[in-house]
Amino acid sequence: MKKKIFTLFFILLLICNLNGCQKNTVPITKTGFYFDTVISITIYDSSKEYALEHCLELATHYEHLFSPTLEGSDVWNINHAAGAPVLVDAETAFLIKKALYYAELTDGLLNPSIAPLSSLWNFSSSAADDHTIPDSKEISERLMHTAYQGILVEDLTVRLPDGQSSIDLGCIAKGYIADKMKEYLLAEQVESALINLGGNVLAVGTKPDTTPFLIGIQKPFAESGIAETTVSISNSSAVTSGIYERYFEEKGVLYHHILDPQTGYPVDNELASVTILSASSTDGDALSTSCLLLGLEDGMALIESLPDIEALFITKDGSLHYTSGFPKHD
Repeated sequence: MKKKIFTLFFILLLICNLNGCQKNTVPITKTGFYFDTVISITIYDSSKEYALEHCLELATHYEHLFSPTLEGSDVWNINHAAGAPVLVDAETAFLIKKALYYAELTDGLLNPSIAPLSSLWNFSSSAADDHTIPDSKEISERLMHTAYQGILVEDLTVRLPDGQSSIDLGCIAKGYIADKMKEYLLAEQVESALINLGGNVLAVGTKPDTTPFLIGIQKPFAESGIAETTVSISNSSAVTSGIYERYFEEKGVLYHHILDPQTGYPVDNELASVTILSASSTDGDALSTSCLLLGLEDGMALIESLPDIEALFITKDGSLHYTSGFPKHD
């Protein structure tokens, strides 16, 4: 999941007057490190700690399916099969198909086969010495192996005929995992919870007092925890993609981790971040990156064409641009 560490931090405001909570007096939280980020799950209306433990078990399970760097995962096996077909879990096949749907929707801008380029740029490394601009010839060469049309899925078999191609589901996987955690919590009669997968937040129901969760959306390039604005969500997802979490600067130029598959370089448009509100975190995950790649005008048009999905676009000059139904907070 190294490609996509996204930048929505969560300020829980006025969560609950604990003395007035009827179902549970103290929220319970579990945290862990998965998908190259810290995740947390908090339950507000139940003391079912085993449910939190199972959510972390789900994180481990999906990391063993979707991680491109964990040896033996489905994605790792696909990427190291040298073009041979690989039998995968049904959920892996489903998620690859979902990523390919968004690749088609965006004319290839959201590209699950971007891995040869993202590994070349190496934004996942925290070492400053590792952050250099790749050679233009190598970028051009790797671009030849990033055609998403070359990802072939038939039933539970996935094949990359181009042996130098590879996939990365970081553009969509955390959203899917959040959705599955929510599905499990609801099955356990948990009606008030917040799932935070390091940039993907998914609310299960409302706060125990029936009011929405209030979260803060990170101000681009500000110190972590500084909110640009806030938004209320209930039983829905908020996902932010931004250019300011993984980047380096060279000669006054900022190079960030969201790569344009048409050029092989970081996408260069007016946007600093995009936040998507949706019922499905899977969709929100894919759309946040899609819109950041599309730019303000085309991204706004895409979201306005989709039912029950809203977005906030923050441009590099600090301006906020909302889709027509976005729930603005005063």
